[in-house]
Amino acid sequence: MGDTHSTSGMLRVTAIAGLTPLEELEADPFLVDSRSQHAMCARWAAERGYVVTRELLVRGLRPDHCALWKDVEAGLVDLFVAPSRRVLELALASVDEFTAECARRGVRIETVGRAEPAYDAQMKARIHRRLSMPTAGYDGR
Repeated sequence: MGDTHSTSGMLRVTAIAGLTPLEELEADPFLVDSRSQHAMCARWAAERGYVVTRELLVRGLRPDHCALWKDVEAGLVDLFVAPSRRVLELALASVDEFTAECARRGVRIETVGRAEPAYDAQMKARIHRRLSMPTAGYDGR
């Protein structure tokens, strides 16, 4: 198999975040906070000199779903990253089947493996505003 890297030599990453309903905010804020999930993946990639070229926000996606593989098949993605196994278990219908498919296709799958942020009431309130008012012009700050 030839070199799958872009011409710049930089690995191209698809960041996977899990889609969790706003109703779960109190019980599990990190799973609701997809923005922080993607940011964690972006930091991980940047620390290694990789670039995130695609962000997926999914829940229970089949391991063979075209959303996962279209950029791989087009030669645009070298690896997948998610914040943790826990996020992968939410995002994908079967992490084991997805991992096997990655191995079959020669694509790496990584997890960031850092501690999830601790959420206080103010942080939860910001997430709630951002997700509950997406069309009201609220920019998430």
